[in-house]
Amino acid sequence: MRRTLSLFAASSFLLLSGCATTQRSDLLTDTLTAYGSTVRWGDFASAEQFIDPTIRNAHPVSKMDLARYQQVQVSEYDAGDGPVPDGENQVKQTVHVNLVNVHTQSERSIIDHQTWHYDEKSKHWWLTSGLPDITQE
Repeated sequence: MRRTLSLFAASSFLLLSGCATTQRSDLLTDTLTAYGSTVRWGDFASAEQFIDPTIRNAHPVSKMDLARYQQVQVSEYDAGDGPVPDGENQVKQTVHVNLVNVHTQSERSIIDHQTWHYDEKSKHWWLTSGLPDITQE
């Protein structure tokens, strides 16, 4: 009987830890999808809310940068192969973003190297690399 209970307890623990991993993975997928949609629509003010609050408070997006974001329209957001694990609670993702200047209608591409960190306390994925640098050539 004791052996059966021990096996049951061990298998339950493994099952629950697997569920937690699946839940965290699903949460990452949902977060990356929501962030990608927000950027695709050019809503960089809302995209700022995906940045880790500690980083966001220490390095707020300037009014000048927000004005720059208003001068472009996102024509493509391609996450390629998606996120790649980079440590226990972190993933990296390389995204190709095509931007159209709203004044000249010229299009250009940038590469956004994203780093996402999972906060176990809040059970939330946070962007730690900041918004895309649209000033890159």
